[in-house]
Amino acid sequence: MSGTRSGRTLLRQEVVEGIKRYILDERLRPGDPLPTEPALCEALGASRSSVREAVKILAALDIVEVRHGHGTYVGRLSLSALVESLTFRGLLSPDDDFQVMADLVDVRELFERGMADRIISSLSAGQLDSLEGLVTTMRSTGTGEGHGFVEADRAFHALLVAPLGNDLIGQLSMAFWDVYTIVAPHLDGFTHADETATIAAHQNLVDAARAGDIAAFLKALKEHYAPVRRRIAEARTRGAGPA
Repeated sequence: MSGTRSGRTLLRQEVVEGIKRYILDERLRPGDPLPTEPALCEALGASRSSVREAVKILAALDIVEVRHGHGTYVGRLSLSALVESLTFRGLLSPDDDFQVMADLVDVRELFERGMADRIISSLSAGQLDSLEGLVTTMRSTGTGEGHGFVEADRAFHALLVAPLGNDLIGQLSMAFWDVYTIVAPHLDGFTHADETATIAAHQNLVDAARAGDIAAFLKALKEHYAPVRRRIAEARTRGAGPA
């Protein structure tokens, strides 16, 4: 049985690689159609069951998209599989929760600090106004009003990096929020002072971007991430318990 299963897995993986090679060789782009299932079977010398299994694997990775009744197309090639993996890892244990969160904070701040000059130069007047509006929403809702505060914070950072036109940065930035929704219940200690400081940091980011002040922008970023870093550290300490 094990030999049969191994052979089947190998064949399925060969078909997966064959479909990927076809996409590359034909220089297909997201949204372009793939050959029909019979045509793929003939081209790859594989059975229908192997092709179907391979397509399911590639669909889960967002490499292909199956549109029922229409056919199979090249997918968006997004980082959805990575986001799902990070989110699932965050469910495994509290230690993983906090480590994933800490890692993503580092990555987000690294991107935003490293791209500060490009972010400031790329933001339009309309986008700056929208960022200002999100700060106003944070100020009016506060953390005690459901998810409004968090949603506005999420939208703020999505818009902040949007002008870069870098899907990788945008998706990793949003991965932070997907994991955050899992980790947040374990993070206590977000005080009113933290809320006030977080809102002020967002306002300072907008003001610095309007003024083209990179130094002030970097300072505001540091101030923004300080409360969440502290809360993660405190939660990990509580989880460790007494020595």
